[in-house]
Amino acid sequence: MPRLSQWLIRVAFIYLLLGFTFGALLLTHKGIPLHPALWGWLPAHIEFLLMGWIVQLTMGVAFWILPRYWKHPRRPNEIYAQIAFILLNLGIWLVVAGTTFRAGSQVLLAGRIVEAGAIVFFALHNWERIVSREGM
Repeated sequence: MPRLSQWLIRVAFIYLLLGFTFGALLLTHKGIPLHPALWGWLPAHIEFLLMGWIVQLTMGVAFWILPRYWKHPRRPNEIYAQIAFILLNLGIWLVVAGTTFRAGSQVLLAGRIVEAGAIVFFALHNWERIVSREGM
């Protein structure tokens, strides 16, 4: 398994742990009120599980499993996938700062734009690797 896939999957598991921890706190808070400000962590819980866990795990597996071709013995434009990894994690934390820490709608918008940039870079990396069965 490539090193970048290992990093993507490991960080995805960290986000899974964070998301489940916040979810458990929120669920506990429904039965036993802990602190009213705890509901402010709901956006972070959602962001960590959707973008941090699901999207990052998918990117890690896709980077590993999509085929390489005889023309390219290495994965083409691997730097694009590395940039996507950095942008995705930066975007997640910007969105969490914009929602949970109330840094402002500009920070939230910047986070979403950075996450979209991560998707674009990951698509650029994989564009040449997606072909039909006939190899075209």
